[in-house]
Formats: sequence, C-alpha cells, structure tokens
Amino acid sequence: MSEGRGLLAPAGTSTTPTVTSEDDPRRVEIRRWLSDHPHPTGRDLADAGLVAPHLPAPWGRGADTETQLLIDEELRRAGVTRPINPIGIGWAGPTLVYAGTEEQKARWLPRLLSGEDFWCQLFSEPNAGSDLASLTTRAERDGDEWVITGQKVWTSYAHIASWGILLARTSNEGAPQKGISYFVCPMDAPGITIRPLVDMTGDHAFNEVFLDEVRLPADHLIGEVNDGWRLAKVTLGNERVSLSGEGALWGRGPTAKDLVGLVRDRPDGVSALERDDLVRCWSHGEILRLLRLRLLSAALQGKEPGPEASVRKALADDHGQEVMGLAQRLAGMGATLENHGPMGLSGDEGAVWYHGFLYAQALTIGGGTSVVQRNIIAERVLGLPKDVAERR
Repeated sequence: MSEGRGLLAPAGTSTTPTVTSEDDPRRVEIRRWLSDHPHPTGRDLADAGLVAPHLPAPWGRGADTETQLLIDEELRRAGVTRPINPIGIGWAGPTLVYAGTEEQKARWLPRLLSGEDFWCQLFSEPNAGSDLASLTTRAERDGDEWVITGQKVWTSYAHIASWGILLARTSNEGAPQKGISYFVCPMDAPGITIRPLVDMTGDHAFNEVFLDEVRLPADHLIGEVNDGWRLAKVTLGNERVSLSGEGALWGRGPTAKDLVGLVRDRPDGVSALERDDLVRCWSHGEILRLLRLRLLSAALQGKEPGPEASVRKALADDHGQEVMGLAQRLAGMGATLENHGPMGLSGDEGAVWYHGFLYAQALTIGGGTSVVQRNIIAERVLGLPKDVAERR
C-alpha cells in the first residue's frame, strides 16, 4: 500500500451537475463571502469552514452532501483553489476529529486545514504493505514519552511534511490488529532519517523513513493504547473514497473521454481495431461515471454507500491502466520519447500522457492492491467465505 500518491493536476472541470438553483440562500452566502474575500488565503478558507465543509464546526460547517457540492461549485466558479494537503485534509484531519481530544484538535487542525503544515502517512513497512496488521515498528512507553523504533516505506512527501500519522506496535498479545496504536509524529524529530525513493516517472514523491528511538510526548497518542487499528480503518476509509474522482489516475489526469477527443480530431490516424478499443474504453469510462452518479444520488438522499463504492474503486484502477495503455499504443513510436503522447502530442500536452503511461502502473497497488480490493468485495459485499489458507 503506497502512502499517498503524486499531486497530478486535474483535467478540466467537474462534470457533476448543478444541484441547486442559482438563488439558493446557501449559494448566495458563499458568493457574498467570496466577494468579500476575492483572493482568500488557506487560513481564510479554513476559518470560514470551506476547506473541509463536511467536518463539524469550527473545523468545517457540518455540511451535508448537497451543500458540499454547492460549495465546490462556487469555489470552482470563482477560481478559488483549496490548500494542497491531501493526506492532512483528506485522511489525518477526519481521524483527528473522530478520535482526538479537544486539545489535540485545537493544536493540529487549524494549520492542517490551512495548508500551513503539510502531513504525510507513516503506515506501510517493507514487510507490511497490504498486510498492514503485520507491521513491526515498535512504540514503548518511557515515563511521559513514547519511544518509536522501526522503518516505514512508500511515504509520500515525508521530505516536505511537518507532521505524519504513524502506526506502531504497542503490544504483541492477542491478534496482530489488537496491539497497534496511532500517533502523530513531528517529521523533524531527532532520530528520523528520510531517504528518497525516485519512481519510474522520475518524480521524488515516495520516501523510506527510519525511526531510531524517536521520542514522542505522551499526548501525541491519538485515541486509546492498542486501538490504532480501528482508527487506521477510519483513515484508510477516507483514503479509498478520495481515490474515486473522475480522472483516470486516481481521480486526476486525463480521462477516456479526453482520449476519444484527441482521436476525433484525426479519425484517419487510427485503425479499425484501435477504434473498437476506443469504444470499449469509453464505454467503461461511462459505466464508472454512472456508478459515481449513483453514489452521489445515494449520498444526496442520506443513504450509506452501497457495494458500488467498493466495486467502483476496483474497476477504476483497471480502467486507468486501460486508458493509459491505449494512449501509449496510439502514441506509436512516440511513446518511446520523453514527453510525447497519443496522436503526435508533444511538449506540455504530451508530458501529461507520458507521465500517465508510467504512473498508471501504480494504480492497482496504491490504496490497497487490486487483489485485496477484490477480496474485500468477495467477503464483505458478496458474503463469500474467507480464503481457505486464511481460515487454517
């Protein structure tokens, strides 16, 4: 399981339909605020509860799904961008709201939401990725401190993060999941060594992190001792939701529709077989779009996500590789050249596709491998028995 992923630029604007009328009082209120704050800072947005409006006040607005979509529309229309802090805002923040003390929330959430403090996730280890419960990083109590020793890997943006959410083992008694605790770790603490892992795209997003007797104050423990596995599921639940946007690369990057648009301009540049593949790829993209609208419709009605949520994550990973694999084929020999894309694209336009060719290999690994995701669907959605080997 990778600890986050690259910050790719979204392709175009959302296709989510407008959910309320233009004179909706909530919409008028947001427009009035934006008129008073035409160039809001991250702190302005955070103080107004507009960074994560679904969170309860004072961190958000306790907004329901319809209001969240309305706020998204108005910010997008005004050209206002929220702070970039995906792990902090998307995963650490909701977990702190869920399990943190009032003092912990007041200490970390304001700068987390404003983007002033960037966060990372210290979960995966060399021998504990998808099988996260087998982690071996230790946390031992020493007076008013916890002493952390171990190694983490695939930690996105650890080299620029101020804080990290950390899982460590505090007990070996009982099932592996029962002895894990959840901490907040300052990334500049003595004993932390961060080494870069450059991926095949040439980016330095991932890192391996060594923790050599790192001392954390006792109040950096979130929740109860040995209750970290439950909180990790809260974090990972938010992660998998956040991987479900419209773009082919975990909700970002180009889509099958974008690829069809390129070919439409040069219909003679593809073979009949490639056209069939394009139709199939576009159809898969439409199925995923409709699944997303079904999830959105359920949320607007106040319903819990159904099996579509798990199924969409699994299908979207394969589809992303399908889109980028087909784009690579349509690039022909140009695919062997840096920053070249399908239909003769080059320069900045070609670079988006070239990066996607390489990046797509991670889609069926990050956020839970495709095999693990299908096991979850089989057991929790379809009610099938666990794997025979696992039951022994």
